[in-house]
Amino acid sequence: MSRGPRSLVTGGAGFLGSHLCDRLIQEGHEVICIDNLITGDMDHVAHLLGHAGFRFIKYDVTEYLYVEGPLNYILHFASPASPVDYQRLPIQTLKVGSLGTHKALGLAKAKGARLLLASTSEVYGDPQVHPQPESYWGHVNPVGPRGVYDEAKRFAEAMTMAYHRYHGVETRIARIFNTFGPRMRPHDGRVVSNFLMQALEGRPLTVYGDGTQTRSFCFVSDMVDGLFRLLMSSGVEPVNLGNPAERSIRDLVAAVEAILGRRLEVTFNPLPQDDPRVRRPDITRARERLGWEPKVELEAGLRETIAYFRGKGVGA
Repeated sequence: MSRGPRSLVTGGAGFLGSHLCDRLIQEGHEVICIDNLITGDMDHVAHLLGHAGFRFIKYDVTEYLYVEGPLNYILHFASPASPVDYQRLPIQTLKVGSLGTHKALGLAKAKGARLLLASTSEVYGDPQVHPQPESYWGHVNPVGPRGVYDEAKRFAEAMTMAYHRYHGVETRIARIFNTFGPRMRPHDGRVVSNFLMQALEGRPLTVYGDGTQTRSFCFVSDMVDGLFRLLMSSGVEPVNLGNPAERSIRDLVAAVEAILGRRLEVTFNPLPQDDPRVRRPDITRARERLGWEPKVELEAGLRETIAYFRGKGVGA
């Protein structure tokens, strides 16, 4: 007999997925974690392997997806999520956004489970509206190098809403903005991990463009809290989850310098095609419906992330 709700997390050995497994276990859920380990890491869930309420299955969710027994919740987080990964794995990224989402929704329908889709701020593309509310339809180049991720997530949102409207599946959609913290892969290509790895290893920081482009950095504990609140909430419209404290890339360089107590050499490279110039969520909906907003300041989160990388032997 299950001791509580039974939840499936696809991509559960990934950065966000593994933190969600932790939170669900803490909330009394029995957790089934599925991951094909293309970008996930067993180290992220190793501490859960002996837990009676946790089970890991190595599997590709683009294949037929079936889980024995009841399911209350499905959290669909399987997907490459950084530019380095989805440009290296473009077909797999499109397949998990389309076929993987289809399989997860089919399982939710069969089990009568609620499904939470991990979407992304990338559905807004290089936005022409700032900050970005959920009502904004986006400015995406479907044939550019980022299109494989952007359009996979846009399609996933459309399919999720179709299953809700046509089949009555309970669904939630989280549009996740830049998230960082422990369990980021050191070489995943995202700006926070790039900067911290380069700084700790004594290499110049690589800034693309002139560094005035902005991002909104949300620490992983805040993001997981928002995701759990969304999972348990009512309302099917997409919800932005991110930190509205917009910071430029130059600001991020300065923050890392302040924490490490030294000036860092910076090199400038051309801005990649379709790279967003600005990125900041309008989180009015999250505040009103979930009672949620981020609490962890950028500098505090960076210190925890630096400690994590140092614990992995980076810069030792």
